[in-house]
Amino acid sequence: MRNTKIAVIGGSGIYDIDGLDAAEWVTVETPWGAPSDQILTGRLGGVDMAFLPRHGRGHVHSPTEVPYRANIDALKRLGVTDVISVSACGSFREAMAPGHFVIVDQFIDRTFAREKSFFGTGCVAHVSVAHPTCPRLSDACETSARAAGVTVHRGGTYLAMEGPQFSTLAESKMYREHWGSDVIGMTNMPEAKLAREAELCYASVAMVTDYDSWHPDHGEVDVTRIIATLMGNADKGRAMVKGLPALLGAERAPCPHGCDRALEHAILTAPEARDPALLSRLDAVAGRVL
Repeated sequence: MRNTKIAVIGGSGIYDIDGLDAAEWVTVETPWGAPSDQILTGRLGGVDMAFLPRHGRGHVHSPTEVPYRANIDALKRLGVTDVISVSACGSFREAMAPGHFVIVDQFIDRTFAREKSFFGTGCVAHVSVAHPTCPRLSDACETSARAAGVTVHRGGTYLAMEGPQFSTLAESKMYREHWGSDVIGMTNMPEAKLAREAELCYASVAMVTDYDSWHPDHGEVDVTRIIATLMGNADKGRAMVKGLPALLGAERAPCPHGCDRALEHAILTAPEARDPALLSRLDAVAGRVL
């Protein structure tokens, strides 16, 4: 058993957590640069918590420019065991309406301008992301969201686009009709991949703000309407977070799905061929196996 430490990475509209005991914004330095912002730490319901505003307070980082590697490394350095991603998204499904939450279990990664791995020349590793989210953590998010009165859809494919522009109508129809995507956003990739490399359990809660551009009755994405829905979703998201400590507990066993052992057989570079400079940067995310 080890102590649970839950991290929430808050997306658009969620820039803090209410009710933290001994709340303190802390600065964490990483070999991958500075995270998006300081990290809010404290305790909630007797469980250690950390909160990182993905875009920074004041929303200063675009989706492409979010320092994803630094964010995940910083959380790992703080002793985080479980990461809950909360983010705004568009919906490709009539039933997944604005104001609903989708507990994502699959991704299609269409981003192209981001660093997607901690590993590379001098230390090559391949982790499995066949199942990129943790079912145990997703269960807790679903239960807590439902208890908060949110309409929740369990399971869905998140199309991660580069942005910052929204989809064209042709793209929206393709993602919906031919690719089988359920929601669309700009931030969960490479975040989910990096969390897996760092052996962190990761769950994604996508908060629907709009129907993207495919819907004949809604037309193109309207930022004004998105922000209005975003504010309501943010309150629901905070209510969901409040229920997580009681569900996850102050102590946790090894992840039954192996998220915390993802690097067990992933590193291929022979020990004598590994780059010491890269290894030093991997001290937090891969220290267990290196």
